[in-house]
Amino acid sequence: MAGIVLGCFVVYTALLFVIMHVTARKADNSAFYSGNRKSPWFVVAYGMIGASLSGVTFMSVPGGVYTGQFTYLPLVFGYVLGYACIAWVLLPLYYRLNLTSIYTYLGLRYGQVSRRTGSLFFILSRLMGSALRMYLVVFVLYEYLFKVWGLPFWVPAVVFILIILAYTFKGGIKTVVWTDTLQTTFLLLAALVTVICILKELDISYADLLRESAKSGYTKVFETDWTHSKFYVKQFLSGAFITIVMTGLDQDMMQKNLSCRSLRDSQKNIMTSAFLFVVVNVLFLSLGAALVYYAQQTGFALPVNETGTVVNDKIFPSVAFSLSKFTTVVFVIGLVAAGYSSADGTLTALTTTVCYDFLRFDTSERSEAQQVRIRKCVHVAFALLYLLIIVAFKPFHRESLIDTVFVIAGYTYGPLLGLFAFGLFTKRKLRNERWMPLLAVLPPVCCFVLDKYSTQLLNGYVFGFELLLINGLLMFLLLWLCSRKSDTDSVRV
Repeated sequence: MAGIVLGCFVVYTALLFVIMHVTARKADNSAFYSGNRKSPWFVVAYGMIGASLSGVTFMSVPGGVYTGQFTYLPLVFGYVLGYACIAWVLLPLYYRLNLTSIYTYLGLRYGQVSRRTGSLFFILSRLMGSALRMYLVVFVLYEYLFKVWGLPFWVPAVVFILIILAYTFKGGIKTVVWTDTLQTTFLLLAALVTVICILKELDISYADLLRESAKSGYTKVFETDWTHSKFYVKQFLSGAFITIVMTGLDQDMMQKNLSCRSLRDSQKNIMTSAFLFVVVNVLFLSLGAALVYYAQQTGFALPVNETGTVVNDKIFPSVAFSLSKFTTVVFVIGLVAAGYSSADGTLTALTTTVCYDFLRFDTSERSEAQQVRIRKCVHVAFALLYLLIIVAFKPFHRESLIDTVFVIAGYTYGPLLGLFAFGLFTKRKLRNERWMPLLAVLPPVCCFVLDKYSTQLLNGYVFGFELLLINGLLMFLLLWLCSRKSDTDSVRV
């Protein structure tokens, strides 16, 4: 069985390198960053599904049904509102300024210190979040395959990082746009095939599955307790702002959108992605219901940790590996696709951010050959950081990683939300831009303290993803207090 899985892994990886060879054959340095602004919008829209889902969604959303039911769905509905704001507020700005790095806007609006501060928060958030997504993929493959062979955990981590580094090294975003389509396809097939196999195994229809799951309370969508972290109003609003910051203010996601031929194409891409994302998340929640129902009907023992608590992230792989060889192979390929899609675009975006926002390639007098050498060194450096985080995190993996990823986003994207909102919706000018790094650090620190003591301070209230909004609001208020009314409109970009 291990040989079959390994063979499928090799074939799938070979397909990625074929795509890389075709797309990067005539790629210049500009193609690495912008794809020469020639990416078809429908290809970007489809590929963004895989890039947005990643390995965390692939396993944590289905597994999360066991403890969280379908309460993740209001968050997904909020995504649609967030995508609309990106399409009609942020994208016109980015295209009008012809940006490669979206944080160039912060430099134009405030100054270069602000530009680097925003970029640094993106690097911190994306490096941690994407590495944890990749970690989950490596972790599952290690637990169910590589561990049996007696290999240490770092071996599959090194293999994955080297593969991603190799196929993004030359083509960059031009290659990623097309490899994401392949990865999205296999990721969705893995979920769909597993649901079908479970329905066939239990001899039940999809409608009957939902009906039986509803009786057990697993299809509950709306949490009406306002103090609960999954209260549906908080979920909806948080979903909108999570999308705005993790897509609209995120270099990784926007770099793909900005590779489209025009603003109109990019807007079509974003709104198509919004619709597809709802459909896809319903599929993954349905998969979660199928997994739990299968365990109930067959007596399948769900995976637990040393304290006897069910580990949500292991539910999908444990059932997939137990069903049949076919579902095992499909799951592994889907998981590999999720892992690649969560890291390839991010690695490219991180390289772009350093090259444009810190090394100033947009105004540099370096030759193209020099820029290429520097870009490759930065690319390799981030790959090594990825590897370090993946290996170092293993002793700390205790719970569903999707919550961990969103918590990290809440702290690190909050200052970006405040920076962009203040720049877009006010004309005020900072009194002293040199204080920007300190201003950007204060809101996350305040939010950490507020979250830690919320139950004592707020009569049992537990913060969820809405902590991101508070973080952004605090940043907005700090900028207001440290700014003055502008005499002209020249600061408004």
